[in-house]
Amino acid sequence: MHKATLKPYSGPAGGWGSVRVLGAVLSKEEIPILGSEILWQQNKPDGFMCVSCSWAKPAKPHPFEFCENGAKATAWETTSKTVTRDFFAAHPLAELRTWSDHRLEAEGRLTEPMVYDAATDRYVPVSWQQAFQAIGAELRQLDPQSVVFYTSGRASLEASYMYQLFGRMYGSNNFPDSSNMCHESTSVALPEVIGAPVGTVLLPDFDQTDCILFFGQNTTTNSPRMLHPLQAAVKRGVPILTFNPLRERGLERFTDPQKPTQMIAGGTRISSHYFQLRVTGDTAAIVGLCKAVIEADDHAVAHGQPRRIDVAFIEQHTHGFDAFAEFCRNQRWDELERISGLTRDALEAAADIYMKANAVIANYGMGITQHVHGVETVKMIVNLLLLRGNIGKPGAGISPVRGHSNVQGQRTVGISEKTKLVPLDRLAELYHFEPPRQDGLTTVDACEGILNGRVRAFVSLGGNFVRAVPERSLMEPAWSNLKLSVQIATKLNRTHLVPAQTTYLLPCLGRIDIDQQAGGPQAVSMEDSTTCIHGSRGQRPPISKHLLSEPRIIAEIAKATLPANRALDWDAWVADYARIRDAIEQTYPDQFKDFNKRLFQPGGFPRPLAARQREWKTPTGKANFSVPESLSSGAEDGRAGVYQLMTLRADGQFNTTVYSEDDRFRGVYGGRMVVLMNPDDMIHEGLKKDDRVTLATVAGDGVERRLADLQVFPYDIPQHCIAGYYPECNVLVPLWHYAKGSKVPAAKSIPVRLIAQS
Repeated sequence: MHKATLKPYSGPAGGWGSVRVLGAVLSKEEIPILGSEILWQQNKPDGFMCVSCSWAKPAKPHPFEFCENGAKATAWETTSKTVTRDFFAAHPLAELRTWSDHRLEAEGRLTEPMVYDAATDRYVPVSWQQAFQAIGAELRQLDPQSVVFYTSGRASLEASYMYQLFGRMYGSNNFPDSSNMCHESTSVALPEVIGAPVGTVLLPDFDQTDCILFFGQNTTTNSPRMLHPLQAAVKRGVPILTFNPLRERGLERFTDPQKPTQMIAGGTRISSHYFQLRVTGDTAAIVGLCKAVIEADDHAVAHGQPRRIDVAFIEQHTHGFDAFAEFCRNQRWDELERISGLTRDALEAAADIYMKANAVIANYGMGITQHVHGVETVKMIVNLLLLRGNIGKPGAGISPVRGHSNVQGQRTVGISEKTKLVPLDRLAELYHFEPPRQDGLTTVDACEGILNGRVRAFVSLGGNFVRAVPERSLMEPAWSNLKLSVQIATKLNRTHLVPAQTTYLLPCLGRIDIDQQAGGPQAVSMEDSTTCIHGSRGQRPPISKHLLSEPRIIAEIAKATLPANRALDWDAWVADYARIRDAIEQTYPDQFKDFNKRLFQPGGFPRPLAARQREWKTPTGKANFSVPESLSSGAEDGRAGVYQLMTLRADGQFNTTVYSEDDRFRGVYGGRMVVLMNPDDMIHEGLKKDDRVTLATVAGDGVERRLADLQVFPYDIPQHCIAGYYPECNVLVPLWHYAKGSKVPAAKSIPVRLIAQS
């Protein structure tokens, strides 16, 4: 039985630790250390955009405008290692399914199209033309409503636009994507309260803010380059208040490896105040902050002192303040303390810092959105900002920190199952067809369709769907009943090892590969977390001459599936991606004016957002205060012996891609099958460090969900809360355990019991 080790890490984020790890990664992937010009071009205005996170790219970048995880992602994609037909001939899928996620992807880049052969349980080569014709023939035989078109977060705007257009011309609105699994709670909450589905903060706002809040966000692993503006803010004396169940190193201390003085001195303290709340305690904590502000304002009114809320802003720009204020006044402090895990004194102290600031940015991540009441918690963050007019002015705003590098942009150009978010009439006008009008399937809906047999085919533009979704013990067996699975990918992953009746594995160019088409080398584009659009050019020759670009693959499948359409020349689009961008501009003229001219504008160009100008596209015409239905972010369970499990990404990981079995910042080395637990809870359960336990989901629906052989580590986490790694813990998440209103799997608060193993 494999044994991980716990060695507490005392260093900062960044610093010498990152330098050593980067050197090891480049060496392992057979890339000359710092001899590669590729890293010099990462996140530069005329280079390529990182294939990892979606954090904003500055107009004036650092010489090394990449973080440790971004460099890992680049090394992972530019590796010289390859997975060829000989590899598949040597390894049946039954054997590969015993490999770890890390080992699978570490084999290297896929090199030629393959089709699954059930007789030998192996992938075998197939020509591109044979694959396209066979896929088209299969799709023509199926009901379009039974076909799912999934998109991962890294596909470009050009590929995403083509993909959604092909799917709708085929007759389907089934476009679930990785947003459904992470920030859909944002996309549901923000339109209702500020009239926009995205955040309002731009990168320059960090230079003008005088207070920064963090809720449920681990900057260290999800968006490390964000530490640069945070470090600059700290040097200006800006307080940073962090609310998170775990103490994450990047929000504690950071050393910029590009600055020798910091490497010697040991770095910068990031969070001025760190509040370790309970898992599911976010809503109660934010209600407590709001209650403290409102009660301070009530006191000011009673004593003739300056107001603590922005009365003029509230009267002119908001709706529903009186009901929300009365709700906050009526909440009991003892109840807020119990649910949040924070004291009244701590919450009032945080509120006092907030009230002294003129411009406040509130950042949040999946620690907010992946809860049963995640939508309401997002709205609560907005409530807090509205109290003091902190939306629509310089240095202030709401900042959802998205995950993958273009997950937000895909929604912008039509990757959505919600028809109200897609300009169907405009598509019909431009391309002379009648799009389907009914809403399509979300990720959860698609999983339900696979389980009940209504979904017959799954086309995946990147991603590792089977590994990323909940209910893995049910999903993997059901996947084999699909008639068709098409996987467009750069590397081998777990989903590829669960074949359907017919399965094609189509290797594509990565973003860092030079994309040579008939019209010359092509550029693509993506949108970052702050709604800014950036161009990206590939920098290195493809690892194999058999790779095709995502736009080319989409176009060829479309040509093999659809009847000819005089209004659309797929081949012309593939020859020159500028024509795709022209089509995007024609479809969204208010969002992409002069798209091609501004493609490589330093810092990107921001999409227009009315809420930044305090124009509220809501039914009330104003920003809306909202009253939560619950004080808990999750589904509270007070039963004895029930713990709230939150899933984590490790330092050596991005989404389902595991670069290393280590999690340096948390001190976990050599394995991921661990559970982090409060030492007092361990004593109560009679457990010692390194004991093995099984986690069993508390559900009551008759489905047994268990994960065994987890090694127990003592950790600084609130009592009755535990933590384990994603995606390993996905087997414990019921498909129906999701955020109300958004259907985001509630992977940050899963009620479980611990069963000691002998």
